[in-house]
Amino acid sequence: MNKISAIYVSILALVVAVAALVLCLVCCQKNKPVSVEETLMNNPEIIVKALQAQEQKMRDEAMKQAQALIQDNMDEIVNAEGVGVIGNPEGTVTVVEFFDFSCHFCHRLYPALMSVVANNPDVKVVLREMTFLAPVSEYAARASLAAGEQGKYAEVYSALMESEGSLTEAKVDELAVKAGVDLEKMKADMNSEKISNLLKSTSELAQKLQINGVPTLIINGQIVQTLDEKVIQDQINQAKAAK
Repeated sequence: MNKISAIYVSILALVVAVAALVLCLVCCQKNKPVSVEETLMNNPEIIVKALQAQEQKMRDEAMKQAQALIQDNMDEIVNAEGVGVIGNPEGTVTVVEFFDFSCHFCHRLYPALMSVVANNPDVKVVLREMTFLAPVSEYAARASLAAGEQGKYAEVYSALMESEGSLTEAKVDELAVKAGVDLEKMKADMNSEKISNLLKSTSELAQKLQINGVPTLIINGQIVQTLDEKVIQDQINQAKAAK
């Protein structure tokens, strides 16, 4: 039994126990026999509502914990040396994206993110590469960061995100060269200790922040999971208004 299933079984057991207690009290008060099983069978919404309420409570608690962790680690999230940055490097509002080059939803988010950058000259976007979705994810992440050593991170990032179809190592190389990267130098830098440590720190940071899915955005310290440009812009507007 996996962790999620175990949680639901525990919740269900709790619901049944509570229902039994309530019915027992009712029974005692009215001096009438009551069947717990019959009552739950006739009123399954009792279990459904309890499960929904508990699930929402767990989500809310997880979000609060994540927000606290983000506030405690903002410097590491935003200012790690060597991370990819697009938009205004000195922007007063910071958007951080945890993403994977093999993530379909990250590719769907990309146009909205670029539109936000174009419409907000005071926004800095920090890109943190995850590498868990496909074997080529790490190669692409290393290539983009290595391109950054040549001042070409944004160009390679855009080329990879705009590419159609699945990425391969050969395709990554091809797109990097088209973006103006010295391929020989890129390949030499890809396996450097600096880039290896950066990918490791991003992975460890994601675990620390309990980020288990991509894309995940952090906008001025607030977690946002959306593909909707308007939602992102609204969060940015709120961040600006709070300054």
